[in-house]
Amino acid sequence: MDAEPAVDVVVPAWNSKHWLGDCLDALRSQTLPARTIIVVDDASTDGTGDWLAKHAGDLRVAHLDRNRGFAAAANRGLELSTAPLVALLNADTRADAGWLEALAGHLARAPQSVGFAASRILQLRAPDRIDSAGDQFSCYGSALKRGRGDDSKNWSRADTVLSACAGAALYRRKMLDEIGSFDESFESYLEDVDLGMRARLAGYTCLFVPSARVLHQGGGSGLPRPRYVRLMTANRVATILRNFPGSVLRRHWLRLLWGQWYFLLAYRRPWHSALGYVSLLRRLGTILRRRRSTQASRRVSSDEFEGSLARDLGEPPLRWLLGQRLRGR
Repeated sequence: MDAEPAVDVVVPAWNSKHWLGDCLDALRSQTLPARTIIVVDDASTDGTGDWLAKHAGDLRVAHLDRNRGFAAAANRGLELSTAPLVALLNADTRADAGWLEALAGHLARAPQSVGFAASRILQLRAPDRIDSAGDQFSCYGSALKRGRGDDSKNWSRADTVLSACAGAALYRRKMLDEIGSFDESFESYLEDVDLGMRARLAGYTCLFVPSARVLHQGGGSGLPRPRYVRLMTANRVATILRNFPGSVLRRHWLRLLWGQWYFLLAYRRPWHSALGYVSLLRRLGTILRRRRSTQASRRVSSDEFEGSLARDLGEPPLRWLLGQRLRGR
């Protein structure tokens, strides 16, 4: 690289004391050092705040007064960052030494229309297996991690993907200033896909960088299952309502309804799914106002947006799930 770009790294942390040491050691060993490493403690209850007080060193640390979810913690870090490129990294990760240099190098050489970059995220317990090679969203309304469980060797080519998993991604400040940061009403889950769709509608693309490798535990500070179901149910529909152009909604409304029915059955927690829909209704006015703004500033055609959607549900067939339930699994 002729000139090293200035990059800040934001690490949102919630109940992450067990993971932060390895995550931060890996960040401090990068071939392209971060200008600033910002850790945002999302009101942890496991002693993360005390651990940071003892081990902060060269870090910039912020604390939220209450647990507000990944989106708010990430946004607080983005507010504190001033670099033209800013990375997000989950606390339960270990980044390869060349991770940040690979992302920043590709983004620095790419056109300005490439607004962000996705990492090759590998499973910590099975490093030869993909956790995510970028995020997709389907015309059934399902969010998909590309390549999940596949051999990492099959994902060694750089290409364009709809969105980046915010657990290990790099963003241009210019793009975030234009489209806005994460929607904090999402709390956690799919806030990165929502941002990726808004970026796509604004004419930006996301580059998958396979040389940017990160090991990810997954669920290192995960939410209880009922809250997960509630948030995923609400956020999946919110993502559709805000971002799908009207013509795409009309073409795929049957598939979208089928997708929501599928997840209602697949989650096997109808009460918590119902709570998700109730919380969605409470947000509906805000979602529709934001939809009007998002669609009014759209720079790509409906067909271009539709072309970025996956065509398959990307989940096991419903008959297989029902068979598993009948067998008591």
